[in-house]
Amino acid sequence: MKVFRNYFYNAGYQVLAMVLPLITSPYITRVLGKSGVGINSFTNSLIQYFVLIGSIGIGLYGNREVAFVRDDRKKLSQTFWEVAILKIVTVVLAYGAFLLFLLFYHKYRSYMLLQSVYIIAAGVDISWLFMGLEDFKKTVIRNTFVKVLSVILIFTFVKSASDTGTYILILGGSILFGNLTLWPYLRKTLVAIDWSELNILRHLRPAVILFVPQIAIQVYLVLNKTMLGLMIGSDYSGFFDRSDNIVKLILSLATATGTVMLPHVANAFSKGDNKRVKYYLSESFDFVSCLTVPLTFGLAALAIKFAPWFYGAEFKPVGYAMMLESAVILLIGWSNVIGQQYMLPTNQIKSYSTSVIMGAIVNMIANVPLIYLLGLQGAVLATVLSELAVTFYQLWKIRNQVNYRELFINLPKYLIAGVVMFLVVFKINSIQRFSVGTMLLQAVIGAVIYTVALLLLRPTILKKIRVILKDFRARK
Repeated sequence: MKVFRNYFYNAGYQVLAMVLPLITSPYITRVLGKSGVGINSFTNSLIQYFVLIGSIGIGLYGNREVAFVRDDRKKLSQTFWEVAILKIVTVVLAYGAFLLFLLFYHKYRSYMLLQSVYIIAAGVDISWLFMGLEDFKKTVIRNTFVKVLSVILIFTFVKSASDTGTYILILGGSILFGNLTLWPYLRKTLVAIDWSELNILRHLRPAVILFVPQIAIQVYLVLNKTMLGLMIGSDYSGFFDRSDNIVKLILSLATATGTVMLPHVANAFSKGDNKRVKYYLSESFDFVSCLTVPLTFGLAALAIKFAPWFYGAEFKPVGYAMMLESAVILLIGWSNVIGQQYMLPTNQIKSYSTSVIMGAIVNMIANVPLIYLLGLQGAVLATVLSELAVTFYQLWKIRNQVNYRELFINLPKYLIAGVVMFLVVFKINSIQRFSVGTMLLQAVIGAVIYTVALLLLRPTILKKIRVILKDFRARK
């Protein structure tokens, strides 16, 4: 039940993380316009490279290392300080590299300096400690506080297109403040250590090994926005960012399982319980498939009318981009299960790294010709192709470790239910005037159709849900 409790902690926060941008995004796009939104998107895509350099993969590495030693408070405390100090040092070096970059890059310099708050925030982020301890309540409370604070500040201080800098500072400053709020919890979590026994450098090599796939991930997370900004203008970087934000917000409902399951699987693996590890993989993969199929088809059905209604008429291109990009919800859901929930905690780092490097290579190769030929849609198509490469490579690498039938046994049923749902909702969406009421109605109709279809098709996940509900009632 701990896994489910932690998942619902994370999923509950992800729902909040979805709702709050739904409140602020229409306001921001109308106040800042496509120019202000584009400047924020483009400059943030540049700053994320320095955040990446400073973090050197410590988020995932620290999470995993804490999970390995969490039963020994002395080892836990020593490991934490070694990893935390290493990260602070690398972030300071990254900030130095950023200042050097500004000597040569002059466009949007003032906005870049405001965006650099993200680099500082990365240096004091210790959420990986509490994730490794499976203490998700603290990080959820922190994240909720940050989101609510940023919303209040945005509506208070962002009033016109000239407030783009203020908007950037609010977003970065809220994250920095939120990260600092976790530090007081250390007093109850850690014990005193002998500082002379710290061996900081022992973490450098394994963290760097995990850093390699993080570089690749970052490439195809922000490269599209960077290249769109350089090739056809920052407005298109903003269009892609608006589409990507909605897709990733919806996707976060599924990837919440990754944050929960990584330390759980790592702990089982450290105890040699390989049977339990495989069980977690198959159960999580099936659950994510069941969840991401309707999310994919549902967003695709609503996207074309949703985007201009939500963001404003000048953001109409976002709708077509969002419809195409919705395919990555299913693909990233799968790669999150295989990569972060299975490969990483079982020390298959080389295979995981290769998969994301392959995705980055596909993205880089595809981006230039596709953006040149198709513009915004080309960047989205490059993203879908890169996620296909990642997912299929990971599936191929674990072919001798898992039973494919167990992973995909229910997928045809989910797809049938999803396609039926899409056809009905897309038709309704095409003939109705879009509004909050019609959107909610279409979402409810889609959910009912998908649920009824599953009840008729009877995938095995229904039995598991009944067992969980029965266990929950018994505990009450």
